[in-house]
Amino acid sequence: MYIVYHLSLQVEPNATIAEIKSMFHKAREAVWRVFMTDSRIVQSAGCIDPAHQCSAEGKSLKDDEILQQLPVGTTATFYFRDLGAQISWVTVFLSEYVGPLLIYLMFYFRVPFIYAPKYDFTTSKYWVVHLACICHSFHYIKRLLETLFVHRFSHGTMPLRNIWQNCAYYWGFAAWMAYYINHPLYTPPFYGEQQVKTALIIFLFCQIGNFSIHVALRNLRPPGSKTRKIPYPTRNPFTWIFLVVSCPNYTYEVGAWLAFTVMTQCLPVALFTAVGFIQMTVWARGKHRSYLKEFREYPTIRSPILPFLL
Repeated sequence: MYIVYHLSLQVEPNATIAEIKSMFHKAREAVWRVFMTDSRIVQSAGCIDPAHQCSAEGKSLKDDEILQQLPVGTTATFYFRDLGAQISWVTVFLSEYVGPLLIYLMFYFRVPFIYAPKYDFTTSKYWVVHLACICHSFHYIKRLLETLFVHRFSHGTMPLRNIWQNCAYYWGFAAWMAYYINHPLYTPPFYGEQQVKTALIIFLFCQIGNFSIHVALRNLRPPGSKTRKIPYPTRNPFTWIFLVVSCPNYTYEVGAWLAFTVMTQCLPVALFTAVGFIQMTVWARGKHRSYLKEFREYPTIRSPILPFLL
C-alpha cells in the first residue's frame, strides 16, 4: 500500500536537494500527527521516520545539487520514495568484516562440533595453515581499521533490509574457506615452500597497495564533504597504477585474493576470488563510466580494473 502526500513548499532558488528533503520531512511530520487521530491510518501508513531516506523518481538527484541549476521553472514537482529503515555504512562494513574474522578463527582453533571430536582444539602440523590464518586475519583487521579511520562515505546509509545479503556473502565464504584450509586432512600446496613464499610476497604487496589507494582516495575528499575529484598518482609508488586504472583498490584486492588462492591451493578460495572479481569488475566499470561522464578531462587511457584489458 502506498501513502501519497501532496505537499506544497516554498523553496529558495539556491536551496539544495538535501535542504528540500529536510523541509519535506518536517512537513510530512505535521501530516503524520494528523494521521495519528485515526488508528486505522496509523496501521496502514506504517512508521514514517525523518531519518529515512527519500529519492526522487525519474532522474535521481544528488543531495548537493542546487534547485536553480536544475532544468525546472518557477514551479517544480518532486517525487519522493521512502527507502525504509536505514543503517550506516560504517555499521554495514563492521558487520561484514567482524564475521569472517571470528568465523575463520573458530575453524582454525578447531572448536568442538566442526570436525571429529578427536581433533577438537588441536593444531595443524603444516605451517602454511598457520600462515593462512595470519593473512586472513590481517586482511579483515585491516578492513575494520580502514572502516573506522580511513574511509569517507559519500552515502551515509544503506537500507537495513540489505544487510543480511552482504553478511551472508562474506560470512558464508569465510566458513567455507576456513573449513577446508583448517581441515585435519588438508595437504600443503603442490610446490611447497616456494609456492607459499611467492604467494605471501604478492599478498603483502597487494595489501599495502590497497591501503595506499584507500588513503589516496580519502585525501581527495575533505571531512564532512561529498566532493568528487579525479584521483591521480601521488609520491607513493603504489598509487602510480592510477595512470592506467580507474579503480586500483579493486585491482589490488583481486591480486591479494589471487595470491591467497595460490598460497592455500584451495578451491573455495579460488571460487571466492572469482566471484569477488566479477562483482568488483561491475563496480569498477560503473565508477569508470561515472568518472568519464562527470569529468571531461578524465584520462581515457585508463581501464576500469585491469590495465589495458578490462
